[in-house]
Order: sequence, then C-alpha cells, then structure tokens
Amino acid sequence: MTDSVGVIGGGAWGTALAMLLADKGVPTALWMYEKDLAEETNRTRENRVYLPGFTLPASLGVTSSLEEAVRNKPFILSVVPSHTVRTVSAQFAPFLAAEAVIINASKGIEIETLKPLAEVFKDTLPREFHDRLCFLSGPSFAKEVAKKMPTTVALACADAATGRRSQQLMSAPYFRVYTNNDVIGVELGGSIKNVIAIAAGVLEGLGYGHNTMAGLITRGLAEMARLGVAMGADPRTFAGLAGMGDLVLTCTGDLSRNRTLGVRLG
Repeated sequence: MTDSVGVIGGGAWGTALAMLLADKGVPTALWMYEKDLAEETNRTRENRVYLPGFTLPASLGVTSSLEEAVRNKPFILSVVPSHTVRTVSAQFAPFLAAEAVIINASKGIEIETLKPLAEVFKDTLPREFHDRLCFLSGPSFAKEVAKKMPTTVALACADAATGRRSQQLMSAPYFRVYTNNDVIGVELGGSIKNVIAIAAGVLEGLGYGHNTMAGLITRGLAEMARLGVAMGADPRTFAGLAGMGDLVLTCTGDLSRNRTLGVRLG
C-alpha cells in the first residue's frame, strides 16, 4: 500500500497541511464536515471559508464522506477542533486500515475530562493503534505554511520507527519536522500556551510594553514546564519548538486568535 493520507478536518490548518502533502505528490483526501463546503471547495479549488486566497492542488480530493477519506489510507492526519476529537475519531475508527498511523495536528485538552488528546484517542481507538499515535505541534500559522514560508515543528511518537516514518511523510523543503518521544510534553506545550497568549494580548490591549511582555512569556514558560514535569514530561521539551517556539509565536503573532482575543479583552 503506497503512502496516502486522509486529512480529517477542513479548517485552515487541515487545508494547509493537505496542500503541503498534495504538493509533494502524496495521494491526499481532505475531509470536511460540511457537505456544501466540500462540494464548493472541490468546484472552486479554494477553501473560501477557512483559508481563502489559496488554490488547492489539482490532485487534492475533497470529500464529506469520512469512510472515503479514511479507508485504505496508511496515514490519517487528524486536524479537527480539540473538542470534537473524541466524536470524530470514534466515527472513523471502524474504517482504519489495520496498519494505519494516526498523526494528530490538533492542539488542546478535552474540556469535559481534562484529558490530553493522546488519552482521548486511546479511549476511542483499538489498542493496536496506540503505539502508532503521533502528535504534531510547534510554531506554525496555517496561512504562512500555505504560503510555503519556512516553518519548523515537532512531532512526538512513543515508537521511534513510526515517528521517523511520519517525519518523512510530513517534511517538505519549507516544512522541517523534528521528532522526539515526549508525547505529553509536546501536547501540553501546544495547549497551555494559549492561556499565556490570551494574557499577552490583554497586556497589549492595556498598553503595557516589552518589559511586561517579556516577563509574562518567560514566567509563563516556567509554569508550563513545571506542570509538564508534574505530568511526566521532559522539561527540555519546553525549551524547544513545542514549548518556547509555539509560545513566542502565539503571544506575539498577529495571526494568533488567542492573542487577538486578549487584545480585545484588554
């Protein structure tokens, strides 16, 4: 079975990653929940709702059928909102190929249970897939990836060989992927930084300066690392792309939704 990918989630980030894969020549199907949006995107070759202004590669198929996107795919890239991961992964589980690798590119913690998404996937997927779960995170705005601006990210997987396969799949000349085995550290870095980013936006909205912002980011990173260590993470992860890298981007970048919310609150 040749490498092909079902990208589950047609938001900005899912669309950008699907474009990256299709541009590499990887057979890729992009699943969108909204049937009318999937049909429009197929017809216009543009995701006008979530990633306007970018033309989808001709080879990228768009579908609203979860079975069509998942069946017989050796890789599944899950990019749905974190609060829908449990529902959507349970729905696509019956269609998974026996040796499929699942790469999660969503960031967040399940609201009702406070579980990291790795634990949510373990609740919904058969045990044989648990060692083939990978988690992609790091400083990566969808629009800049769609523009093919140089981007570096982290990919964590408990199984080193699966991590290397996923790294090779996702890597592109402008998209560099570093691997590690610290799943909980990478997940927490991608989730908790959002809280600090809202605070960073509030500071800006209140008119505070660079001194205050630098203090917030630095002490916020220290708190993230302490929580990570308490939950079994490697503290070094928080000095890397999934920690400091994503935190700096989200706290300072104009494309950050959390920062923008904070600015408006401030």
